[in-house]
Amino acid sequence: MPNSRYVLFAAALLSCLPAAAQYGQVDGYVLGPNNKGILGAVVGFDRLDAKAHYEAKTDKSGYYQIPNLPTGDYSMVVTVDGQIRDHRDFFHISPGRQDATVGNSALGLTFHLKPPEVVAKEMAKENGTGTDEKATKAREAAEESRKALMDAFAAGQEALEAKKYDEAVVSLTKASEVDSKQAAVWAALADAYVGQASKLKSADAGPVLQKAYDTFAKAIELAPGNAGNYNNFALALAATNKMDDARQNLQKAIELDPAGAGKYHYNLGTFLMNAGQSDAALDELRKGIAADPKYAESYFYLGSILAGKSTTDPSGKMIPPDGTIDALQKYLELKPDGPNAPAAKDLIAALGSKINVDIKDSKARKK
Repeated sequence: MPNSRYVLFAAALLSCLPAAAQYGQVDGYVLGPNNKGILGAVVGFDRLDAKAHYEAKTDKSGYYQIPNLPTGDYSMVVTVDGQIRDHRDFFHISPGRQDATVGNSALGLTFHLKPPEVVAKEMAKENGTGTDEKATKAREAAEESRKALMDAFAAGQEALEAKKYDEAVVSLTKASEVDSKQAAVWAALADAYVGQASKLKSADAGPVLQKAYDTFAKAIELAPGNAGNYNNFALALAATNKMDDARQNLQKAIELDPAGAGKYHYNLGTFLMNAGQSDAALDELRKGIAADPKYAESYFYLGSILAGKSTTDPSGKMIPPDGTIDALQKYLELKPDGPNAPAAKDLIAALGSKINVDIKDSKARKK
């Protein structure tokens, strides 16, 4: 029989583990009026909800990338030789690679620059010069609409992060009514519905989860190339044990973002673990390791779940399943100072084994 005292010990360790940070992969091109790449253009990202600035320069083909940009809401500015040539007031960075289109319109991360003289005229119009009253009113109305969208979306995101799901639904619904073409709004609203359903009894949660599914579908319709939306949809489907549908959406995320396959399997695996479906979780974590052998967190949770399945021999010695210690040792090899390093060491010691990788653990001991 599994050692119940140890299972409780492992569960206590897992319950206090930090959530994995979320990052988006940003890349695109800066192209001139002749549709040729511009060398040395600077693409700057300024986070709207925090003082944070990120930027990248283009190569000779006009290509730039930021492989790990924290998820959140940003404004973007493109400068060439110190002059502003383009900007976007709002863009939401989601996990995974960012999609560059919404419907049939360009929205994302490739910039087609206009001639400087055209930009100068447009900036003059934005400053209220050289325009008639009708154009000024149209510009003011557009600015009011943009502000209403950003205010409602920001309020919804804040409520969502605070787990005030009812408030999040109200604010994000308002944002979707202001502009129904923003995929990021629909994706956040779907997450809010999932959170709302988690607070309800199963009989009442069904209709709310269906709203979440419909809203995820809307986000995916608007941004079919955003792998993060498929990943989150998969997790929502798994919440009601719709595992076939969940895995179909997970597979779509992997097709769109093959480099993130390890992360997506890991996300579903840890979700299943927290839902008490340990065997299904092990399956996903093993798939994640096969897809990305260097994704350290998958090894830690694989070893932790296996440790919970330990048995005891007649003398009371704990016997972990095959692969348990190896998985925990691999985590320490890849992340000797990682956030789960102390817990991995405690598990190895609790199982009566010793760390057999050469690591420097001074930082881990201080955490």
